[in-house]
This record gives sequence, structure tokens and C-alpha cells, in this order.
Amino acid sequence: MKKIIILLVSLSCFCFSFMALAVNINTAEADDIAKELKGVGPAKAEAIVNYREKNGAFKSLKELTKIKGIGASTVDKNRENIQLDVM
Repeated sequence: MKKIIILLVSLSCFCFSFMALAVNINTAEADDIAKELKGVGPAKAEAIVNYREKNGAFKSLKELTKIKGIGASTVDKNRENIQLDVM
């Protein structure tokens, strides 16, 4: 019974930490984007925000590749951590 409880607690912590890593690129500030996405530093994160302000909300992950320095591989490695919801 103790092992089951430990397993459940561990799984819930894992799930919570996974959800905490997701970033909504349509609402997040540049520093949050840079912190949460692999291969995206402050300059690329700022470019994401600037693109969003100029062109409106991102409708797909592929649209991120229109930003200089962000290619398909960067999008692929962060696919699970990117949210597109418009609030």
C-alpha cells in the first residue's frame, strides 16, 4: 500500500511539473517564453512577442518557423510545452 501511495504521489508531481512547463505563446511575456522553451533565448522570445503583436495570435505551431532563428527542429523539441490558446 505504501508503494502505491508513493507511486501516485510521484506521478501527480510529474504531471504537475509537466503542466507547469507549458507556455502559451499567445499571451506569455518574452522572459517566460525564454525560460520555458528549449533553444529559445531572450532575443528569440522577444521576436516571438514582436511577431505576435504585429500579426496577431499564433494559429499553429508551424507559424513559429516564420520567425528568424526558429526552425522546425526548435518547434519539434518544444511541441509538448507550447500552448496556443487565445484567452
